[in-house]
Amino acid sequence: MSNTKKKRGIIEGLAHASTMVMQKFLPDAYIFAVILTIIVFVASMIFTKQGFIGLVGHWGKGVWSLLAFSMQMVLVLVTGHVLALSPPFKKLLDHLSNIPKTPAQGIALVSIISYTACILNWGFGLIIGAIYAKEIARKVKGIDYRLLIASAYSGFVLWHAGFSGSVPLVIAGGDLSATGGSLTQAVPVSQTLFSPYNIFIVVGMWILLPIINVLMHPKNEEDVFVIDPALIGELKVDDVAKDDPYKLKPKSGLYFSAVSKEEFAKMTPAEKLENSCFVNYILAILGFAYIVYYFASSGKFDLNLNIVNLIFLMLGVLLHRTPRSLIDAFGEASKGASGIILQFPLYAGIMGMMTGVNADGLSLAHVISNFFVHVSTVKTFPLFTFLSAGIVNLFVPSGGGQWVVQGPIMMPAGLEIGVDPAKTAMCIAYGDSWTNMIQPFWALPALGLAKLGARDIMGYTLIVLIVSGLVIGAGVFFL
Repeated sequence: MSNTKKKRGIIEGLAHASTMVMQKFLPDAYIFAVILTIIVFVASMIFTKQGFIGLVGHWGKGVWSLLAFSMQMVLVLVTGHVLALSPPFKKLLDHLSNIPKTPAQGIALVSIISYTACILNWGFGLIIGAIYAKEIARKVKGIDYRLLIASAYSGFVLWHAGFSGSVPLVIAGGDLSATGGSLTQAVPVSQTLFSPYNIFIVVGMWILLPIINVLMHPKNEEDVFVIDPALIGELKVDDVAKDDPYKLKPKSGLYFSAVSKEEFAKMTPAEKLENSCFVNYILAILGFAYIVYYFASSGKFDLNLNIVNLIFLMLGVLLHRTPRSLIDAFGEASKGASGIILQFPLYAGIMGMMTGVNADGLSLAHVISNFFVHVSTVKTFPLFTFLSAGIVNLFVPSGGGQWVVQGPIMMPAGLEIGVDPAKTAMCIAYGDSWTNMIQPFWALPALGLAKLGARDIMGYTLIVLIVSGLVIGAGVFFL
């Protein structure tokens, strides 16, 4: 084998440099949240002239202001993870992980599957991408594990432009409380999710994302971060019996259980209930009956967060078959939500300070948003709305939370300038998901599964941030 080092391409060189920077300077996600808290506190004192006690009050009131929304987000994440851990999906992932034969193919396929799944549902996509990436890491030799997980997370870049995007779903459902009076009736998804500019952006990134991620893969073996498959842990699909995907060979994993007739006969009545599929089937019938009733009675396909969570929960109940399997899967899936549970109150406190007003009714969110409003024209307003939302998302990494912060400011301003309110709403949504590529908050579950830190992947996702910013900017400016 030749010892001559191959020259890095432009994209690979940029990714290598940004990864080195992130490795040295990006702190843990919890530290990142505390630093942001300090920045917002000081910035609010400077730009809104609020006092220490006043900002402490805003922070304290904000800390617990998003409990209901926090639970919705945790359930989206956990139920998506539980579904991904079900036997049918594990088998599907095993088959899909046999497709790529080279590192480039592995990176591309993870990018496509993660992005497509995030467009369908962000919680499911975020988890299924990481689990699929781990399966590929076991089978494809010479693949960079950090880039592989970064590729899985990069699919999250446009989740808000997909079918679980909270902003388009909220205004489609008729909740116009955060629009500042700019909307008087619900906005159908035909004007947001299925608009020409959104289709251009979503399809454009579907094409570009795998290409960019592949170009970042190191050409030289010494630059490749390879992980020992034994260190990844977790159940291998090889442990699943061939005749029945719900039966495990002896001494294999914990995600789903099946027992022989002899073992079942020796169980106590309580243990028999835990291992009986009838319990789950009865609950699944009830759940799916309500889902059908919900769509039939509403007269429209309203995919709000609650109904998405119920669909994922009932699919998990059905596909895991037994209560014991479902309970074990939920126990495992809940571990990925620990970082969110710890940090969401901090970000809710940041949101409290961002929106907390002084005696003149001015908040830091107003200062940021108004700056972009004042320099905007009817042509540039959507682009500046997107950029301002990207900045605000660093401090309020929550689609619903950001909508509450920016909607009442940007929506009326856009209407006054002459911009379609539906487009303004989508630009807020784009910014909210875009800077997740450099905001480690939502990467926590995937990183927990992969056993990596934020600094391991953010160098790569920074490149995705730049490319996707150009695509989104072109879509909202020219279309």
